[in-house]
Amino acid sequence: MLEDALATVLRVPAVALTVAGRTDAGVHATGQVAHADVPELPDRRRLSGVLPADVRVRAVRAVPPAFDARFSATWRRYEYRIADDPAAADPLRRRFVLAWPRALDATAMAAAAAALVGLHDFAAFCRRREGATTVRALERLDVERDGPEIVATVVADAFCHSMVRSLLGALLAVGEGRRPVEWPAGLLARERRADDVSVSPPHGLTLVAVGYPPDDQLAARAELTRARRTL
Repeated sequence: MLEDALATVLRVPAVALTVAGRTDAGVHATGQVAHADVPELPDRRRLSGVLPADVRVRAVRAVPPAFDARFSATWRRYEYRIADDPAAADPLRRRFVLAWPRALDATAMAAAAAALVGLHDFAAFCRRREGATTVRALERLDVERDGPEIVATVVADAFCHSMVRSLLGALLAVGEGRRPVEWPAGLLARERRADDVSVSPPHGLTLVAVGYPPDDQLAARAELTRARRTL
């Protein structure tokens, strides 16, 4: 979609984008970052004229040759929003907030989340891909009340497939009282995907920001990211 728009505006045969983070179907992004090799910077207003109404480019700038939207990133921040009071749920936000029919214990969810932070093998929460590691450094996993909504903030340098939505699925089970607070962290001992962890619906999840190091550290960061991590 954006590749086609760039090709149209720049009048080139094709444009190949590299993005900071892939999102599952139904997941949103307000802070996505992408890079491409193009002959000139495109005009944002012209891009808006050929993009669909739900896609917008907020900024365009030239970057050093070493910049890589995916591998140069130092962190990615996601938010997952849940409304657990049907009477208070905002109908205008229904496409971005998961409506949960039962009250959730946000305090218990926060306690369970805190035990997951750190460098772990998240195999129980990931859909395994051949040759890919499931070891990740989870920097932040907070659960807080925000008015009528519960917001979970998740930060890591990288995530494996379905990891964020699986973490939220486990925390929802704790919030409902179906699982004890210690259960999600106990799953870290498993060496393969946990069948008893539900993957939460995609529409409550949004990629909100991506962080990068100073320009003189971009190449080193990309090399570090490409290295296979272990415990």
